[in-house]
Order: sequence, then structure tokens, then C-alpha cells
Amino acid sequence: MRARAASPPAMFAGRSSFARPYAVGFGVAAAALGVSAIVNARLAARAERRNPPTGRFIEVEGVRLHYVERGAGEPLVLLHGNGSMIADFASSGLIDIAAERYRVIAFDRPGYGHSERPRTTVWTDRAQADLIGAALGQLGVAGATVLGHSWGCSVAVALALNHPEAVRALVLASGYYYPSVRADVVTASGPAIPAVGDILRYTLSPVLSRLMWPLLTRKLFGPSPVPAKFDGFPKEMVFRPSQIRASAAESALMIPDAAAARSHYAELTKMPVAIIAGEDDRIVDIDDQSGRLHAQLPHSTFHRLPGVGHMVHQSATDAVMAAIDEASGIAASPSKVLHLAA
Repeated sequence: MRARAASPPAMFAGRSSFARPYAVGFGVAAAALGVSAIVNARLAARAERRNPPTGRFIEVEGVRLHYVERGAGEPLVLLHGNGSMIADFASSGLIDIAAERYRVIAFDRPGYGHSERPRTTVWTDRAQADLIGAALGQLGVAGATVLGHSWGCSVAVALALNHPEAVRALVLASGYYYPSVRADVVTASGPAIPAVGDILRYTLSPVLSRLMWPLLTRKLFGPSPVPAKFDGFPKEMVFRPSQIRASAAESALMIPDAAAARSHYAELTKMPVAIIAGEDDRIVDIDDQSGRLHAQLPHSTFHRLPGVGHMVHQSATDAVMAAIDEASGIAASPSKVLHLAA
């Protein structure tokens, strides 16, 4: 009589049946993430096709930078904020207005718009300033008025400190200059974490960014309404995995960069500095940031715009233009003069 095969102990059979739903769930989740990554990659490619470069390219130290150059006259360099690109300045109308009397050069900073951001470099404000400074040298630009908005202020300041020959005046709009406790920085930095961040930025982050976009824009512009002209900003470019990584990395660097720079601000006394910020900025505390910088630089001017939020160049374009004229020392035409509240 043939012996019957021994049945597995009940405890092992139980473990097998218990683990099976988890394996199935893991497989479904992995498949969903894979599909999401494919969809997001295609959406990113479509965004780039629909929003081709509007300017030219320059290769600097092996990095391909996209820039727009308009107008003639004294040079004016525009550096956008975190998560943004040249199109922000273009949609605001600032480039068109400034080009009437300046040689305007607006860069897509590394990783934004159509500019590269090699992963071999940690793109601190100083590293970006070195790159922009070298680009300006190739373009034959010296003694420029440099405007930075938000994170772009950090790059503008680093450019003035480390490449003084390139900068004759600074216009700092809605900047962050001193380290502070920022819980939002921690959450925004996730896609910059090696390996885990790469998964996030190709799968969940683009989806979450699209869902949060209406809330984010209201926070950026508030209490001002989001202007109709901002419809020209190509938001789909913001949701690309490459740009999400750049934005997350800059969120992670924001506080340490400010901590490293604050002891050097006093060195900016040799050039005009115009500081401008919205009184109702919901992103940064302007008293703790712009007001404090103004106190450290007694020769600077500080213009507080009532009823305006973080996006001063969009909501109060003429006021920003007036600050540029003030810092550069170039008189505006009578039709462009606008009083700035001190």
C-alpha cells in the first residue's frame, strides 16, 4: 500500500494563504506605478513639443542653457524662482516692457524650462551663479542690473558676491535670505531623495502636482487674483519629472543656502540694491526676510506693495519695472513712471 504524501503543517499553509493577498497587492501597486510612469513620461514629452524653446542655447562648462534675449541698451538679467521658467517673466509682460530700453537676458535656470541640470553637480545658489556668470561672460555682458525673484534672489545675490564684474545693481523680489523653520520645505524636498525620489517624480509627484496646482497658484498670488495673463504660462512643463526634481532639490537647499549666505550680505554695499515684496506674501514673511535684509543694507531701498502676494512681477509688473529703473539709474519714460511706496 502506497504511503500518502505528508500534508504541510497547518501553520505553514496558513502563512502562505496570508501572504498571498499582500503579494497580489504589491503586484497591482507596482503595475499601477509603472503605468503612471509611462503616462507621465508621455505627458512630459507632449508638454515639450507644445512648448518649444523660444530663445537660444548656450553651452557653459558642459551644461546647455536656454535663454531669451530681447531689446538693446544696458543689460538686464532676469532669474526666475523655484519651479518656474522664462515663461513666467514672459507671461507677466516684464520682458516686453523692459526690452523697450534694456538688453534683456532671461535664463531658464538649470533643470527648468529647456535648460539641462546634470546630476553630477549639487546646484546650490553659488553653483548656479558660477554657471550664469560664465554664460554672461560668453555673451559679452558685464555690469548688468540683475533681478531675481524668490529662489532666483539667492542666485542673484551669489552672482553679485562672487562675480562682481557681472553685476552693477540688484533688484530682489520676494526673496528668502535668512534660515527659518519651514515645515513645507521637508515635504517639498521628497522627490530630491536619491532612488525613492526618482520613483516619486515619475509616478505620484506629477499627479499630486496637477491636483494641487489651483491651490498653489492661489497661495502664490493671494490675496491678488490670478491674472488672466498667467494663462499663458505653460503649467504642463512644471509637471515634468525633470523639473519636479529640480524644484525639490532647490527646496532642500533653500535653508542651508540662506544660512551660508547671510554672513556675506554686508559685502553688497558697493552696488545699488532695490528690495521689493508684497505686503501679503503667503510664501515668505517679508518682515523677517526682505525687511531684515533692508535693515542689514542701509543703502538699499525697500518697497512694500500693499494687497500683493508673492508673485509681484505678475501682480504689480509696473512697480517691479520702476524698481529696476531705480536700481539701474535709468530714467523711465513719463508714461512708465510709477510711485513706489517706501
